[in-house]
Amino acid sequence: MKKKLKRSACPIGMTLDIVGDRWSLLIVRSLMFAKRKTFKDLATISENIATNILSDRLESLERTGIIMKLPDSADGRRSIYVLTEKGLDLMPVLLSMIAWGTKYNPDASYPVKMVKETVRNKTKLIKEARKLQKTYN
Repeated sequence: MKKKLKRSACPIGMTLDIVGDRWSLLIVRSLMFAKRKTFKDLATISENIATNILSDRLESLERTGIIMKLPDSADGRRSIYVLTEKGLDLMPVLLSMIAWGTKYNPDASYPVKMVKETVRNKTKLIKEARKLQKTYN
């Protein structure tokens, strides 16, 4: 993926430079709320992301510190993707998008129980992300 030039010093523009494409926040959503962890898991999201695009976005999210790619302890041939603390800090953004999307799109739905469980465990998830970062840095 080509390195993108920053649009401006505007915080919204700078955030969009990182997660403003069509797929990045859907990947973050899937890691955060759906507990998907592998490339194969992420390739099966309902929005039908192409594998070359998924690969590109995962590399971009890793490069910007939103996710970490780690070896899968259960299967050395695979990797798992986990959100970093920086990635978990996107939770309020995603929750606001869920609320807005549900309010203005009557056909929208989301797994309420899964979202509430993730929100309730955010502090624990951040501690785990910090521990993983220390282990792999």
